Amino acid sequence: MSKKWYNVFVSVGAAGNPPAEAGGENSPASAAQAVADIAAAIAPEPKFTTAVANPGSFDEIYAAAEIHPPPHGFTIMKVAEMLRSEHIHNLPREVKRSSVLVALEASGAPLQDVIEDAVKRDRALDTFERVQQRSVTELETRKTQENQQIQTEMDRIVAEHRSRMQANQDEIAKEKERFFAWRLKKQEEEQKIADAVSYFVVDNPITTGGPAAAPPASSDSRK
Repeated sequence: MSKKWYNVFVSVGAAGNPPAEAGGENSPASAAQAVADIAAAIAPEPKFTTAVANPGSFDEIYAAAEIHPPPHGFTIMKVAEMLRSEHIHNLPREVKRSSVLVALEASGAPLQDVIEDAVKRDRALDTFERVQQRSVTELETRKTQENQQIQTEMDRIVAEHRSRMQANQDEIAKEKERFFAWRLKKQEEEQKIADAVSYFVVDNPITTGGPAAAPPASSDSRK
């Protein structure tokens, strides 16, 4: 989408010329065409000759794209600063435009140089934006793949630990089954003993049926 910042300049003619009729040499349409011609003459994508250490510094981005102020010193940034000046920022648009054009003419600074500077800076920012977007996309792709690998490793570890936990539960269940089967046989054995003893005693000392009671605590004072 084309940008319409150049509509700030109604004409590329000399300062002080009255507005021309629509379709005339200095009409908004011809001014827009002049800007379009300037933009077409500039490389569509600037080359960055150095790395940008601080993306938050636009001056560093411009320097990396080798955008330098012209000898007369009038850049689009200086013009923007002039338009925000406390001396003219509250004045009508046409008065502000004329004031800037007068200053440019007095300094021998062609308006075309200012517009070329603006186009170069805009394209540098657009190019750097694409570079950053590509970097973000590549980072997202790498980190997403890394996260997938981490998730796979986590799933493997979780499955391994769950398998170990299940093996522990199976071992407990197997040991309990063995123990309960043994206890049944123990009760049968005790019943045989109790039956044999019952012929000779009134109070049968043999325990049968329930789990064995814990042995009484020792009263040996040496312990």
